[in-house]
Amino acid sequence: MLLLVAETTELYNIMDWTQMQHHPWHGLRFWDLIQPFFMFIVGVAMPFSLARRGSYRKNWRHIIARCLILLAMGTGIQCAYSGKLVWELWNVLAQLSVTILIAYAIIKLKVKWQIVVSLGLILVTDFAYRFFSAEGFNQAFVMDKNFGSWMDMLLMGKINDGGGWVAINCIPTAAHTIWGVLAGILLQNTTLNKMGKLWRMCLAGAILLLVGYTLDLSGISPIIKRICTASFVLVSGGWAILALALSYWLIDIKEQTKIVMPFAIVGMNCLLIYLLTQTVGMQWFNEFVAIFAGGFVACVGFTQHIQEVCSALITLGFEWLLCYYLYKKSIFVKI
Repeated sequence: MLLLVAETTELYNIMDWTQMQHHPWHGLRFWDLIQPFFMFIVGVAMPFSLARRGSYRKNWRHIIARCLILLAMGTGIQCAYSGKLVWELWNVLAQLSVTILIAYAIIKLKVKWQIVVSLGLILVTDFAYRFFSAEGFNQAFVMDKNFGSWMDMLLMGKINDGGGWVAINCIPTAAHTIWGVLAGILLQNTTLNKMGKLWRMCLAGAILLLVGYTLDLSGISPIIKRICTASFVLVSGGWAILALALSYWLIDIKEQTKIVMPFAIVGMNCLLIYLLTQTVGMQWFNEFVAIFAGGFVACVGFTQHIQEVCSALITLGFEWLLCYYLYKKSIFVKI
């Protein structure tokens, strides 16, 4: 979440960090992993949330309401980006509204059947790309010429302007949320010790990486984040599980909680800070801070580039302080 907040300050563009920008098509950069991590960690939280809220059946109303709110927020952010009313389903919150629904629908199944469903979603989408025959949209892994773009025309009457993103990504990436649920169930397991849980996460992550990278290197399925190919979902899911394993080792086993506290403070109000920075932050606050931060730095004689970097860092600092204030006041926005 802190990385997502930093993105809205334009820090990565100012610094021209290639790894902090999405890969244009076939390939993988660090920034391509952020959305899968986000979807995965939502799944991790679901078993814990269910344990607090009560029965599975009674929670359905809450889950449906949450998904509708997420969908409204996701489409609302797209309107903010466009500066007008639009119907666009590419935002991560809109995607989450589907992945959460799918993950919750099968959360009571045995682990093996949840794995089967997750892999089935990946395979069904992969087959749709490969065998869809509509004229102009029958090139599986070509930008704007694939099944996902055809679905965008069906759902929204448009395709993504130059980016190649598709809304149908919510189907294969539901696997990320499902795998997150399974990781959450593993963490709740009282019969395994901590090292047992850690090794299971490491093994699962390694298997996904091995299969995913093999599919890419063999040419069977190229890693393409923008249409969430099978290899991409497997590889990004593997990295997400390993990232959780690292966090579990650092926090739960080594008990190094102070190291991660600055990040946790942002994560505790992830929805609020995401919405604020994606709207008010990008459209007003960044420029407001730059008037003063950049202005003072300019008076010292630093270059335009240094002024922009300082403005972005100071903006990020203020946004972190907002999260810290909310944390100290025990104010947490949830749906």
